Amino acid sequence: MNQEDYASEVASEADPVSLEDPEATRRDAGEAESSRASRSWWDRNADEYQSDHGAFLGDDRFVWGPEGLDEAEAALLGPTASLRDKDILEIGAGAAQCSRWLAAQGARPVALDLSHRQLQHALRIGDGLPLVEADAGRLPFRAGSFDLACSAYGAVPFVADPVNVMREVHRVLRPGGRWVFSVTHPVRWAFPDEPGPEGLSVAASYFDRTAYVEQDERGRAVYVEHHRTIGDRVRDVVAGGFRLLDLVEPEWPEWNSQEWGGWSPLRGNLIPGTAIFVCERD
Repeated sequence: MNQEDYASEVASEADPVSLEDPEATRRDAGEAESSRASRSWWDRNADEYQSDHGAFLGDDRFVWGPEGLDEAEAALLGPTASLRDKDILEIGAGAAQCSRWLAAQGARPVALDLSHRQLQHALRIGDGLPLVEADAGRLPFRAGSFDLACSAYGAVPFVADPVNVMREVHRVLRPGGRWVFSVTHPVRWAFPDEPGPEGLSVAASYFDRTAYVEQDERGRAVYVEHHRTIGDRVRDVVAGGFRLLDLVEPEWPEWNSQEWGGWSPLRGNLIPGTAIFVCERD
């Protein structure tokens, strides 16, 4: 699909959708439908998301996922001192909390998100960071614009064509640039998305790659999330032109007593909840 066809399909689906009792199902969802659903869902839910999780995320903290793994300690992008004067792209930045932390380390971050409302929260928090509203599959930057790229649960789980995102990130990175992104750990797709004991029994096939879709009464998606196995994610990284340096599965820390959707101390102490891929561009 070329850019003109893509833009036309998105525009044709952009009329208002009914949000009363969306139906949850597993079905295929293409690139345009997934992008439209993600944009509208995050625009509708940004206020609630920031209200519910803003205190945990902080205004200028870099957290890789609900477990609370902090980049200040993990150094997955490299030693903190090495971030100074680096051009860094954050994809799926939300309210740009991670970018704000990067700026405090002396880096030059750019925060990109598909959702206009999420970026309005970034403006509300402040600090004058460069903000860009764009799709992760069509990064509006010249080749070789950045030294590093990162994404904490942003974009990658919600796109139908993750290899395209990998290739776009590869294009805008300079040689040797590191790309680090976190997603829901793929094993979680075999379990119900519940924080209590009911979320500990296998309920679906881990190998079912069909997307999770919430749709309105006309069958139009209002939320889409795509499942890839661990092996799929590794192959996506390689197909995008990267070398996989590390795969981090954060353990649930004793200090973290919060529940966040299907993440909880109960489940976190038994099965992984987040997978972080540390990649490098040749």
